[in-house]
Amino acid sequence: MNVEICLKGYLENRIVQAMDFIEKNYAEKIYLEDIAMEACLSKYHFIRIFKEINGITPHQYLTSVRIEKAKRLLEIEVAVAEVCFAVGFESITSFSMLFKRAAGVSPSFYLRQKDS
Repeated sequence: MNVEICLKGYLENRIVQAMDFIEKNYAEKIYLEDIAMEACLSKYHFIRIFKEINGITPHQYLTSVRIEKAKRLLEIEVAVAEVCFAVGFESITSFSMLFKRAAGVSPSFYLRQKDS
């Protein structure tokens, strides 16, 4: 039983380290292999453990970090296209779709709300 507790703690620390890596590098092109390597886990083991601990996949977590950073930039009235690329998205279309799914409104509407 003691070994299981130690293993669980070790894996949780590995996932926290991976989350820190994502939060520091969200604006860059990040590959799953890079994040898994940061956590010192194989790619498939990493995905399974990450989802088990956080309830979402590493990709979903990266997207949520990017969306939250995008919200902060839109709140200080940075242009939508500039925000899209500043937070690591490569396509305004996919950024807009993911932002709307997460925030309930488009990035341009979110930006206009700030002016209201």
